[in-house]
Amino acid sequence: AAWSQELIRLKARYLAEPQQRRFWLLGTDAVSIPRPFSPTLQDRTFVYQPNTVRGNKPIAIGHQYSVTATYPEKLVEDDPPWVVPLQARRIRSDEKATTVGAEQLEVLMTDPSLPFHAALSVHVADSTYSAVRFLGKTEEHKNLVNVVRSRGNRVFHRQPLPVKGKRKRGRPPWYGKRFDLKDPSTWDEPDRVEETSLTTRKGRTYRVELEAWDDMLMRGKKDLPMHQKPFTLIRARVLAEEGRPVFKRPLWLIVMGERRQELSLVEAWEAYARRYDVEHFFRFGKQRLLVAAYQTPKVEHEENWLEI
Repeated sequence: AAWSQELIRLKARYLAEPQQRRFWLLGTDAVSIPRPFSPTLQDRTFVYQPNTVRGNKPIAIGHQYSVTATYPEKLVEDDPPWVVPLQARRIRSDEKATTVGAEQLEVLMTDPSLPFHAALSVHVADSTYSAVRFLGKTEEHKNLVNVVRSRGNRVFHRQPLPVKGKRKRGRPPWYGKRFDLKDPSTWDEPDRVEETSLTTRKGRTYRVELEAWDDMLMRGKKDLPMHQKPFTLIRARVLAEEGRPVFKRPLWLIVMGERRQELSLVEAWEAYARRYDVEHFFRFGKQRLLVAAYQTPKVEHEENWLEI
């Protein structure tokens, strides 16, 4: 809507230019607004809601909203986690969060009056947004780099080997050797390795080992081929002093975008680490700002409340 676009432009005037980072940091996530006692409310559907009773499904009836936000820089290390929400759009029952998120990013990246249009912008999101439909659609924005988590059971591919001798009939192969995240025997030696440290709130310091494979490929869809959309795959492991992994499984990150090589592995890791700040915002919004407490039978009124 035009008024929503004007609201984004109004917020953008008050955003501080990045000083410590070389890029704007954006993020997208979905939040559920349960409305179980509103039978006349249109377009209700099943939404996620945590359930503390073991065995019960973590679901409720209501609406889901996609929120795109910018992550301000922390002036000091102990600054509380926070985000500046730019858009809050309802995900209709016939839509997916990834589709709505891609449309929201398009609004931010194609508006010349917004600072993200001409500057390097990094977008972080959880594994839901590692879908081909999302990455393939948002990769077209030249100044946008996605840093999203990958599930640990995905299969990717290396670049295809050049064809030697006389080429056979038919198109050349699009994908090369399999790279199965569950099978280390399919991995090559990483193209880059970097290290950094992680200090917890309790003051304990761990070593973070980052391994990267460049120009990886993922299989696309019939209407969305991905063989010309390479990405960097990062494997992050948090290690204790004796080299023992702190977590049972490593963290896999997909870094996709035309300007992805401008990010170091440490910058990509640190950017993704800020993704969780939006969860604190959702919790604060529900507990203190009454985001989910507004009761109305009108969908339009609820959408306006989320924007406010």
